[in-house]
Amino acid sequence: MTNEQMLEILTARTGVTDTTLLEAYLEDAAQAIINKAYPFKTGIETVPAKYQRLQVEIAVYLVGKMGAEGQTMHIENGIHRTYESASIPNSMLKAVIPLAKIPSPEVVEDADT
Repeated sequence: MTNEQMLEILTARTGVTDTTLLEAYLEDAAQAIINKAYPFKTGIETVPAKYQRLQVEIAVYLVGKMGAEGQTMHIENGIHRTYESASIPNSMLKAVIPLAKIPSPEVVEDADT
């Protein structure tokens, strides 16, 4: 999915047309997914294709929280709002499987010398 396609979906689902703002939320979502998928690697900047739909879903969630970041409870006129965490809920990132590799014995031996 291209960035333009993600922006289209995000605009349709949120009604927000400010592409700079939407790109920022897509980037925040991407960084959260990358950090979860590659906990021991740095320098990775691309979200794997299988997580791009999740990236959009997280961005939609973040747009929906705009102005109420970190809110833990809000009750007004029968409307109750509570957020799982101050940023992206762990339940949204559950689908991301972290990648970790065990080094081969040769690499371990080289590291000891």
